[in-house]
Amino acid sequence: MKRFDWNRIKLKQVNAADLSDRALLLNLYVTQALTLIIGIIVLFFERVHIPALFVMREPLRILLWGAAFAVAVLVVDMIVSRWVPKEVTDDGGVNDKIFGKRPLWHIVLLSFIVAVCEETLFRGAVQHAWGAYWTSILFAAIHFRYLRHWLMTGLVFSISYGLGWIYEQTGTLWTPIAAHFIIDLVMGCILRYGKEEDSES
Repeated sequence: MKRFDWNRIKLKQVNAADLSDRALLLNLYVTQALTLIIGIIVLFFERVHIPALFVMREPLRILLWGAAFAVAVLVVDMIVSRWVPKEVTDDGGVNDKIFGKRPLWHIVLLSFIVAVCEETLFRGAVQHAWGAYWTSILFAAIHFRYLRHWLMTGLVFSISYGLGWIYEQTGTLWTPIAAHFIIDLVMGCILRYGKEEDSES
């Protein structure tokens, strides 16, 4: 039997610009599906009653908490992008490639899928076992495109910790999902439609 040569396997960083739009979208959808599946498996082993995480007792309160947190994050992001050099906030063009030419319905869909999948894993499963602090360390670590800059890593950690905090305050995953969705939706729309305004002026 022929032995497999492990030395032939090489990992390399892929530049977002090198990926086709189809490959990028496929990667995004597969990654989010895996995130959701891992979250559900972890919750199953933790013996968490999954429907209880998604109880929506007071929809208005959930929306207010989520929207207030999202507005705070977006204001901080506006301040950072205004006063911090562009290379510090650079993510390698990933977000621009994901949202830059997408129609509005697709930005909404992507924002919702990412919010549900990531919050199920991180706030639902991981935070249940590790708490908000260590969950936020992991959340910041998986956003590896920001790890080169301490400021962006700190912001991702803080956003994650805040999402964990509002989850604990309201007792439902819909609150961090709402906040995550609003943040991604607004950022996606800025990336998509901001360029049109710049080209017209």
